[in-house]
Amino acid sequence: MAETEAPTRTGAAPPQIQPLAERFGDAVLRHEVQAGDQLVVFVAAARNVEILRWLKEEPAQHYDLLADVTAVDYGGGRPLQVVYQLWSIPHRRALRVKCELPVSALQIDSVAPLWHTADWLEREVYDLFGIEFRGHPDLRRILMPESYAEGHPLRKDFPLRGRFSRAEQTRRALSGDPKDHYIPLELEIGREPQMPEGTPARTPELPEDTESHE
Repeated sequence: MAETEAPTRTGAAPPQIQPLAERFGDAVLRHEVQAGDQLVVFVAAARNVEILRWLKEEPAQHYDLLADVTAVDYGGGRPLQVVYQLWSIPHRRALRVKCELPVSALQIDSVAPLWHTADWLEREVYDLFGIEFRGHPDLRRILMPESYAEGHPLRKDFPLRGRFSRAEQTRRALSGDPKDHYIPLELEIGREPQMPEGTPARTPELPEDTESHE
């Protein structure tokens, strides 16, 4: 999930950015080139769905594959970045789109209506960074149990050993309900163990082994 910051350079908009800037104006904040050839464009978080929809549906862009949704927290009170890694299959090119969110307002619209793959990816970002995706169809933890009370483990302010002491973590683990690790649908599907027809209701008792093993 985490992304490392790399040296960047800015300058005249590359050909891929010019149409985006012409259409959305001030909502296209800046662009960078990272790792030599990775084009990154920063856009206004309030217009993320509008811009990403255009990038997906505009024939000259056609970024039809959402390869990843992740986030970056550089700490020190700096804004968190929501990162969309796009790939255009027909045009064979990549584009990374970033939106910055202040620590005091970690909300952004979900793009799950545009790409179904965003469903679980946004849940992972919510779980590990605490960013809420408005309009997500089922926003809840996906890696940590629903009862996890220590916060969001990939935030820079998250203590290395967690927010609770080892003793408290152990106590919570031992006193937790195993059902917390399942969603209601999974529990309903499981029901009673399903046995093939004719299988005895219980395993018959085996005679006691009186043979010496000395």
